[in-house]
Amino acid sequence: MNSFSTDQWLIYKEFRFEAAHQLLHHDGKCRRLHGHSWVGRVYVIGDRLITEGPKQGMIMDFADIQQHLDPLIENFLDHYYLNESTGLENPSCEAIAKWIFEKLEGAGLEGLQAVEIQETCTSGARYMRIKP
Repeated sequence: MNSFSTDQWLIYKEFRFEAAHQLLHHDGKCRRLHGHSWVGRVYVIGDRLITEGPKQGMIMDFADIQQHLDPLIENFLDHYYLNESTGLENPSCEAIAKWIFEKLEGAGLEGLQAVEIQETCTSGARYMRIKP
């Protein structure tokens, strides 16, 4: 019996922002304008550690993930009305997670695996693209 193992690491960088939104099609109180203290995580996967230099022993420096996040947080998320700043008609937690994922993917964040967003301490969503 042949068995082999492949090393893999999944790292994450957590981020936070304050923002308002309203779910215009919702049938409950979330239809009204309201805000959250959002918490997010960006997950990056890799199968090799960097072998030399200042990032030796890492798959990626957390600061490199943060560099990709900072423009999104500063220009679209923190203290914004998400219906306007993201262009999403119905910026649900799920839609925001996908929006961030697509922006990070478009910016070339290597190893991007998933984006998780929590709008409250008990509710959130994780978006990932499953590749066949």
